[in-house]
Amino acid sequence: MWSRNRLFTFAPAVVALCLAAAGADAEDAAGAAAPPSGVPAPGTPEVDQAARFQAWLDEFRRQAAAQGISQATLDAALTGLQPLDRVLERDQSQPEFVQTFLDYLNKRVSDRRVEKGGEALAGQAERLGEAERRYGVPARYLVAFWGLETNYGGYLGDVPVVAALATLAYDARRPEFFRSQLLDALRIIDRGDVGAGDLVGSWAGAIGHMQFIPSTYLAYAVDGDGDGRVDLRNSLPDAIESAANYLHEAGWRSDQEWGLEVRLPDGFDASLAGLERRQPRAAWAALGLRRADGSPLADADEADSLVLPQGISGPAFLVSDNFRVILRWNRSLNYAIAVGHLADRLAGGAPLATGLQADNRPLSRDQMETVQKCLAALGYDPGTPDGIPGSRTRTAIRAYQKAAGLPADGYPSLSLLEHLEDTLLEQEQPLPDGTMISSDKGPA
Repeated sequence: MWSRNRLFTFAPAVVALCLAAAGADAEDAAGAAAPPSGVPAPGTPEVDQAARFQAWLDEFRRQAAAQGISQATLDAALTGLQPLDRVLERDQSQPEFVQTFLDYLNKRVSDRRVEKGGEALAGQAERLGEAERRYGVPARYLVAFWGLETNYGGYLGDVPVVAALATLAYDARRPEFFRSQLLDALRIIDRGDVGAGDLVGSWAGAIGHMQFIPSTYLAYAVDGDGDGRVDLRNSLPDAIESAANYLHEAGWRSDQEWGLEVRLPDGFDASLAGLERRQPRAAWAALGLRRADGSPLADADEADSLVLPQGISGPAFLVSDNFRVILRWNRSLNYAIAVGHLADRLAGGAPLATGLQADNRPLSRDQMETVQKCLAALGYDPGTPDGIPGSRTRTAIRAYQKAAGLPADGYPSLSLLEHLEDTLLEQEQPLPDGTMISSDKGPA
């Protein structure tokens, strides 16, 4: 594996070294001068890394040809291919802070984005209406996805998709996944939809207005403008109809909303929240839930789940099966709520009304790792302390919260970290490295 801090921007120099190799012995014997400054000498890590990548690429080429990719596509897409520094930098970069739900939503569903979404609804009314009639997905949801993915086409990405996917397939956390995406990118080129030089997108290989990865492109993208090919970057009709087709095939129900904001009663049992639990809206009403404006919940046939993206003190939502369809597009709860809320705002809905006074201090990854270490020290099992609040960590948090008499929402926060530290001190246990001290516990 190459160093992730220094990649291959020197292929021409490598080629020059290879061409010079035949005459190297005679020149060495005559005391030839060292290679010019900045050119890697034979046997250096840079040259070895370049050779390893080229060997991997040659083998991938053979496998792609065996799977039916044409020689013309392989030549056009893979000749002279080099890994991209910025792709691995993005893949390996970890955010310093875990963004809170409220910060996430306020950034992505701003007044300006709602305004621009209204303009997009009006400007693309005809083709959005046609997609809605054909696939049963309301126009406002299609525009919401468009707004969240690329700010209504304002930024489609500028990274060569094949090079990005090759970089990730050769050296990444999920090489097999990205290898399959690379093969699918070549299939897109091979069938004539987009030229090799025109397949440009995000650093992770997502393409076009709706940011489809290549496998999704092949499975769900459709020709919306009738020109005989699918181009999700340069054809907005293709992009809109492809998004509608994807959501339809994923199970979108035209008779159902994504969910709604609700108000919880005092003393509500937070352990009832979670996508794994569903019950009729009447059952939630019987537990004291009301609409965000305080009015009663309207009866509905579907079974809803309750999600608390910022814990018991933050906003609360009842969500439907359509919410789960949004999660198939992107597995982030925050993302799915943002799509639904933006769609509501585009229909004239109000901004959020509840949970706005929740503790909104972000939790850094190091602090999240400390939460996990504290839980382990107290006898709970959060899994390996890695700073990522997965399901095992959230289960451990709920168990600790129940034992401590706290609302068992499973939400990691600075308030929780402070409580864990206090518990360890009360039990006269040592604090894990990296825990806060009282002077570091900034304002809520």
